[in-house]
Amino acid sequence: MEQKVAVITGASGGIGAALVNAYRDRDYRVVATDRSIEPSRDADIVVVPGDIADRNTAQRAISEGMARFGRIDTLVNGAGIFIAKPFAQYTEADYAAFLGVNVAGFFHMTQLAIAEMEKQGSGHIVQITTSLVDHARASVPSVLAALTKGGLNAATRSLAIEYAKRGIRVNAVSPGIIKTPMHSVEEYAQLAAMHPVGRMGEISDIVDAIPYLEGASFVTGEILHVDGGQSAGH
Repeated sequence: MEQKVAVITGASGGIGAALVNAYRDRDYRVVATDRSIEPSRDADIVVVPGDIADRNTAQRAISEGMARFGRIDTLVNGAGIFIAKPFAQYTEADYAAFLGVNVAGFFHMTQLAIAEMEKQGSGHIVQITTSLVDHARASVPSVLAALTKGGLNAATRSLAIEYAKRGIRVNAVSPGIIKTPMHSVEEYAQLAAMHPVGRMGEISDIVDAIPYLEGASFVTGEILHVDGGQSAGH
C-alpha cells in the first residue's frame, strides 16, 4: 500500500516535534511546518518554514506535500499560542496573535487539506485545543484561549458532521497542562495541583492519544480530553 502522509503544524518543538517522530515511526511521510523549523535529512519529511497565520504558508505546505508525496491523509493542527492574562490587560497585538495562529492558521490549513482529502475520499483532521475551555480557573485567566480554542472545539464537531459521509473524520485532543518548554520547572508543583490526578501531563500523553484517533474509524466529532481529570471537576 502507498505510504500515508501527515501534515503537522507547530512542528518545530514540544508536542509538534514529538508528533513528527510518532508519525514517522508509524511509517507515515510527514509535511512539517512552523515559523522557525530546521531542515530535515529525512527524505520522507518535507519541511515548510512559515507563519501559519499567513495563507501562503498553508498553500506551500499542502502543495509541496502533494508534489512530493501525492496525497494528504492526516492534518494535525498543532500550532497554537497561549498567553494567560487578566482580560482587561490583553492588548490588540495579543488578540491579533491569537486569531492569527489559533484561528486563521486552522482555517487556512484545514480548508486546503480538506480539498485534497475530498479528491481521495478519505482523511483525518485533528485539532489540539485545551481543557481550560471546559473548566475555567480564576488562577489561570485565559479568555483569548477560551475564545479561540473553544471555537476550534465547535468547528471540530461542525466539520465532522459536514464531512462524515465523504470519508473525512475530524476530532480534537484537549490537553491539560503539559510539561513543555512553555512552563518553567519552578511552576511544576503549582501546575500539577490543577489536575485531579496530581501531576502535569507529559508530551507522550498527547502524542499517544492522536494515533488512537487515527485508527478509530468509528470516532468523529470527538473532543478527547487528555487532562488528568481537569475538565471533569475538582
